Amino acid sequence: MRYIDVSSPGGPDVMRVVDGPLPLVRAGEVLVKVEAVGINRPDVAQRQGSYPPPKDASPVMGLEVAGTVAAVGEGVQDFAIGDKVCGLANGGGYAEYCLLPVGQTLPWPKGYDAIKAAAVPETFFTVWANLFQMAGVTEGETVLIHGGTSGIGTTAIQLAKAFGADVFTTAGSADKCAACEKLGAKRAINYKNEDFAAVIKAETDGKGVDVILDMIGAAYFEKNIASLAKDGCLSIIAFLGGAVAEKVNLGPIMVKRLTVTGSTMRPRTAEEKRAIRDDLLSEVWPLLEQGTVAPVIHAVLPFEQVAEAHRQMEESNHIGKIVLTLQG
Repeated sequence: MRYIDVSSPGGPDVMRVVDGPLPLVRAGEVLVKVEAVGINRPDVAQRQGSYPPPKDASPVMGLEVAGTVAAVGEGVQDFAIGDKVCGLANGGGYAEYCLLPVGQTLPWPKGYDAIKAAAVPETFFTVWANLFQMAGVTEGETVLIHGGTSGIGTTAIQLAKAFGADVFTTAGSADKCAACEKLGAKRAINYKNEDFAAVIKAETDGKGVDVILDMIGAAYFEKNIASLAKDGCLSIIAFLGGAVAEKVNLGPIMVKRLTVTGSTMRPRTAEEKRAIRDDLLSEVWPLLEQGTVAPVIHAVLPFEQVAEAHRQMEESNHIGKIVLTLQG
């Protein structure tokens, strides 16, 4: 099979298409003939050398794929050869064949093709786990989502709105803010010329929001705390603005009884990922099939243009997902 190899940590041009053996399917896994691959920030970090894969995972990049089941491992009963599936990989997605643990594998939503299906798993797993399982977003609450036009952001806006929350978000241009509001955000805040904490205070009559989904980290920490209502929750999923917050006043956390939590998907156990998968099948797949929510796709590029896909990710001008296709 062909796969994307990284010769050494570096920029997008260190990636090359090379030939290698097919992965061997093990018990509890399905081997997928890949038709499309989603690009994600962790892929960029892995290419740069700052996000190494777990010891038992494929060293090849790629965390979400869609395609056709080519083989099934011992004990697999939910899927058969020829089924159209997508899923969250532990690695190995940038390849013509990829292994998926059966507990992280889902059927394509009805009416979806490979490109749309490949744009779902990583962001929907992440948003469901952090916004709904951990932060407990419920109908009638208010949510602030940073990075509203990222793959995570476009997913979070739609899901929070679909489950009855009022959504605020941040983005870096007027066009991006307009895209967020079209997806269902009540108010999109241009962080380049507006103070999001001040806007949230004004929009909520000083109360603040119930939940914040944050991928910025240290640079936003104090303003996030200021923007939360009593008993609010700050859920941190990345550190694009730094991981170390210095000289932080912890008083508001105590006074407002706040919860600060965070997670990353890759180290979660197979059982934890299966629980997220099961929730997605029961709670979110119907919404995808009804068209209530949908992945936002910015660009679709041929597999061989993986370097260009990573450049687009790093430039951060995209709205939604960037997908590689192996079809034709």
